[in-house]
Amino acid sequence: MKNVKTDRLMSIDALRGFDMLFIMGGAALLIALAEWFPCPFTQAIAEQMDHVEWHGLRHHDTIFPLFLFIAGISFPFSLAKQRQNGRSEWAIHRKVIVRGLMLVFLGVVYNGLLDFDFESLRYASVLGRIGLAWMFAALIFIHTGWKTRVGITSVLLVGYWLVAGFIPAPDGNGEDIFSAQGSFVGYVDRILLPGRIYYGNIDPEGILSVIPAIGTALLGMFTGELVKSKRNGLTPGKKVLWMILAGIVLLAIGLLWNEVFPINKKMWTSSFVMVVGAYSVLMFALFYLIIDVLEWRRWTLFFTVIGMNSITIYLAQRFIRFSYTSEKLFGGLVKLMPENSQTFFTQVAYIAVCWLFLYVLYRNRIFLKV
Repeated sequence: MKNVKTDRLMSIDALRGFDMLFIMGGAALLIALAEWFPCPFTQAIAEQMDHVEWHGLRHHDTIFPLFLFIAGISFPFSLAKQRQNGRSEWAIHRKVIVRGLMLVFLGVVYNGLLDFDFESLRYASVLGRIGLAWMFAALIFIHTGWKTRVGITSVLLVGYWLVAGFIPAPDGNGEDIFSAQGSFVGYVDRILLPGRIYYGNIDPEGILSVIPAIGTALLGMFTGELVKSKRNGLTPGKKVLWMILAGIVLLAIGLLWNEVFPINKKMWTSSFVMVVGAYSVLMFALFYLIIDVLEWRRWTLFFTVIGMNSITIYLAQRFIRFSYTSEKLFGGLVKLMPENSQTFFTQVAYIAVCWLFLYVLYRNRIFLKV
C-alpha cells in the first residue's frame, strides 16, 4: 500500500506505534522469550519489561512519558495548521480544553465508570494524566514564546522539587520524605483525590505530579518546534544534532538531580522528567533521522498502523477480548509448538490479532481522534 502524503511527520506515528507495542503485548512477548531461551541477555531484557518498584528506572517506566512527549511534538504542527486554516483563537482554546477533558473522561471510563461503583472507582488515570498535562502545556505554548516556555518549564520542575523534596507529609509518621507515605505528593492525593487511590497512600497519576508532567509535554513541544522550524541553515541533519545534544544535556541534568531528588516514575520527579526526556528526544531523533531525513520507510507500516490508532488499542484491550479471538484462531497451532515455547507464540498470536484489528481500521481510514 502506498504511503498517503500528509503534513504529518511519519516518524511521529512510527515512534508512537513502537512505544504502544509494549502495551499491546510486546512486553509480555519479551518476557515469554526469556522463559523460552533463558540466558543473561534475555533475562536482562525481560527485567526491563516491568516497572521499577520505587526509585530507579527501567524501560517499562519510559513508555508512558514517551507517549506524552510525542503528543507534545505534534502540537506545534497542529496549532500552525489550525491557524493557517483560519480557525479562531477561541476555537483553538476550546479544542485544546475539550480534548484534555475528554481524555480525563475516557480514563475514568477505562477505570470502570460504567460499573457505577463510585466509591471504589479510581478517578486518576493514564489518559487523564496525558489529557491534563498536555492541555496545560498546550495553553502555555499558545500564549508564550520559547524563552518564556523555558522559564515556565524550569519553574515547574524546580518548584515541584522544592515542594516534594522539602515539605514532609503531615501524616507521614516520620517516614522518608521520598516514600509514598512520607511524601507531600502522596499526602495531597490522600486528602484531595476522590475514590480509590492506586497504591492506597499515593497515586502514580495523582494530583500534584501533574505539575512535572506538564514539563514532559513541554519538552515534546520544544522538540516539535525545533523540527518545524524553517530558519536559514537549520537543515534536517542539524536538527538531529541539536536533538542529540539536548538529549545529552537532559540526561546529565537528570542524573545530577537524581542525587538529591531520586528518579521516580510514581512521583514523576523532576529528575525522572529529565532522564525520560533525554530518552524520548533521542528516540525521536533516531526515528526522525531514519524515516523523515533518510526516508527509509518500508519497515514502518507495522508501527504506523499501531501509532495512528494508539488510544483506540489502549481502550479496546480493556473492552474487547482479543485473547479469546487469538485462542480460537491460533490456539490449535500454538499447541503444536514445543511446550516451553507456547507462551511466546500465544503472545505472538495476541499481538497479531490486535494488529489486524488496527490494520482494518487503518485501511478504512478510521481513526479515533480525541
